[in-house]
Amino acid sequence: MADVLLLHSVYGLRPAVNEAAERLRSAGHRVEVPDLYEGRISQTVEEAREIADAIGHDELLRRAVAASARLTEGAADGAPGPVYAGFSLGAALAQTIALGDTRARGLLLLHGTSDIAEDAAVDELPVQLHVADPDPFEPHDWLSAWYLNLRRAGADVEVFRYAGAGHLFTDPELPDHDAEAAESAWRLSLAFLAELDE
Repeated sequence: MADVLLLHSVYGLRPAVNEAAERLRSAGHRVEVPDLYEGRISQTVEEAREIADAIGHDELLRRAVAASARLTEGAADGAPGPVYAGFSLGAALAQTIALGDTRARGLLLLHGTSDIAEDAAVDELPVQLHVADPDPFEPHDWLSAWYLNLRRAGADVEVFRYAGAGHLFTDPELPDHDAEAAESAWRLSLAFLAELDE
């Protein structure tokens, strides 16, 4: 069993995020799913960005870190840390937190990445990324540099690309949804978490 912090996308805590959490719980993992928007959900990316901008990146990160602390509260010294996971914006936040947590057990990214500081250093942190191909928010040049920088930082990185899928292809309520790609991503994600649990 892994402890997983699962962070929602820029759209907010949509039903697909809760369904993903239940999928992970059914596989035996303990999952914390914070509502970084405090109840607000958007229907368009424009509205979503307005909400995120109004809250601010630093505050979103603070809320995610606070949720991580709740997840690991009471853990014994030396116990493995959580797996950080997220969708798009939530993936970017998850990456930022994981790279700053020396106890991080793994990093599962769906549809998103973030900048990597030049001095970032991790000890063979397992990382798995699932991304549409092409993805206007994660272009090939960016992903190539991201991969090399994360490897340079010491992470063990796997990237899975899904040709023809939309950006948030795991969300069945969005036009981006691709059922075949989503099932493949979840199968690989669950295998990734199972390996971390061995």
